[in-house]
Amino acid sequence: MANKTALRELQQRLAERMQAAREQTLIANWLAVECAGVGLLFSLKQASEIFAPVPIKPVPYAKPWLAGVANLRGGLFTVVDLAVYLGLREPQPGRATTAQTRLVSLGSDLNLNCALLVDRLAGLRSDEQLPLAPQQPTGPLPRFAGAVRRDEAGRDWQVINLEALSRQENFLHIVA
Repeated sequence: MANKTALRELQQRLAERMQAAREQTLIANWLAVECAGVGLLFSLKQASEIFAPVPIKPVPYAKPWLAGVANLRGGLFTVVDLAVYLGLREPQPGRATTAQTRLVSLGSDLNLNCALLVDRLAGLRSDEQLPLAPQQPTGPLPRFAGAVRRDEAGRDWQVINLEALSRQENFLHIVA
């Protein structure tokens, strides 16, 4: 009899926890990453998979931001060092990856076998966690730079439109 009571109590607690989780669920919209200490946001609709660092083969005569090519799940992907492309860091030929470095592949809808080399993942975020920052940048911005969002700690996160980035003429022409 004691086992039945304990089982009922366990089921009741589980049902309450599941109901609370349903009510508190936040839908993630963004993949937060860091490049050279700058917080960037990728839409989950445009980013695809996240890969641990793999060997990257350099490409001769390529622009400095092109880290090289890599085999990701049996496919050949170009790897763009996003911090170098955005001008956040100087090119470092043969730059070593760290335990936190990741490759984020572009979504298949963008029709590019391309992965972005980022310094670290910062997790998934929802619109509720990252409201628009009160001060938005002024002046000319690249087409791929979206709004700036701010987290509860006051840190700004720059939205990067991966589709617009992948359509940039400079991004598509990798020959130096």
